[in-house]
Amino acid sequence: MNDCFEHRNPLKLFTALGLGVLLLIFLMSVPLALAHGPKGHDGSEFTALEAAKKGIKLYEELVASGKLKESWETDLKNIEVFPRQRGEKREVVVKFTRSKDDPLFVYIFFTEKGNYSGSNFTGN
Repeated sequence: MNDCFEHRNPLKLFTALGLGVLLLIFLMSVPLALAHGPKGHDGSEFTALEAAKKGIKLYEELVASGKLKESWETDLKNIEVFPRQRGEKREVVVKFTRSKDDPLFVYIFFTEKGNYSGSNFTGN
């Protein structure tokens, strides 16, 4: 008599299920391994928002310490963040503009990795 529940080899069934699970895990992990998110492969991108935050913090310290006159705080008109490249050197510039008095501009420079690299208080 032909039984619809034939005896199957449990080892073959276990091996097939195990291989299927391993294949599923592998296929699910490949996209995760290849993805690297918005900061690039090594997480070193310095964003404009990060530059603005660091620049403002340093700017506030300069005003508080008296290296920049108090009018830089009361007459502040605008803050800009933009990239700059000179030869091989790439920087992120945070530019502070005030509405009156000389100089009108203060520049704070960061490396493309976010390290402070200098300031310009002369406005040029």
